[in-house]
Amino acid sequence: MTEMPGRAGAVPPPFCMFAHQAPPRIMGIVNVTPDSFSGDGRMARDAIAHGLRLLEAGAEMLDIGGESTRPGAAPVPPAEEIARVVPVIRALAPHAPISIDTRHAATMRAALDAGARVVNDVTALRHDPEALRVAVAARCPVIIMHMLGTDPRHMQDAPDYADVLAEVTQFLLTRAAALREAGVAPGDICLDPGIGFGKTLAHNLALLRGLPALVRHGHAVLLGASRKSFIHRITPAPEPASRIPGSIAAAIAGAAAGVSWVRVHDVAETRQALAVWDAITAG
Repeated sequence: MTEMPGRAGAVPPPFCMFAHQAPPRIMGIVNVTPDSFSGDGRMARDAIAHGLRLLEAGAEMLDIGGESTRPGAAPVPPAEEIARVVPVIRALAPHAPISIDTRHAATMRAALDAGARVVNDVTALRHDPEALRVAVAARCPVIIMHMLGTDPRHMQDAPDYADVLAEVTQFLLTRAAALREAGVAPGDICLDPGIGFGKTLAHNLALLRGLPALVRHGHAVLLGASRKSFIHRITPAPEPASRIPGSIAAAIAGAAAGVSWVRVHDVAETRQALAVWDAITAG
């Protein structure tokens, strides 16, 4: 019998003590911001309630962020970011592993002190010179993402690649090697190709098609395509909340490629779709 996509090849090591599995595990998104691109930004009390709902719906980790990284978003000072996320982390950390979505070392440190267990940096620990030292000192798992430059305000300014899959892969592997050299354990590194972060529609589609090649390098891979604007470029869905079907299609593509995690806004819907995919492909 021919092996189904996403079930063959080397198995990545556990990430944050979660063994790799098919279908991928689900990371739920909790935005503690007033200006989230996805339209689901919340302040602390609502964010805590939302996080608990995501866990009940089947999320195994929560990714909490206090600074919008949509194109053109204004930067948030670390002190304000910390004030937004720390109360939410303290409330949710007893219930599930927490990932802190930040590019600021001070926020990483405060979040880890509050109970977060994973650092998720859209700049792959490049924006803040102290970020790598914080991660190494904490001995925490790290998610490193590809983005053009280190400032989300300008990442969509005419992105250009000769070969987007090769360049994104090389960037991630180079950053992973730098983290290992600094003292981060290989199993504590997860790669994120950065769908929508300095990419055109063609770039995003090439990365989604090329996910199996990224997975084959042996690190855990996280796919974050939920509610991204590339879905609207394919089929009319101007409001982020109307992009759930497209988000699920991308999650299934990630499952077929063998990614370890999908980072999503809509946990219940994604979980159901992945369960059906799993039932079909496991036979």
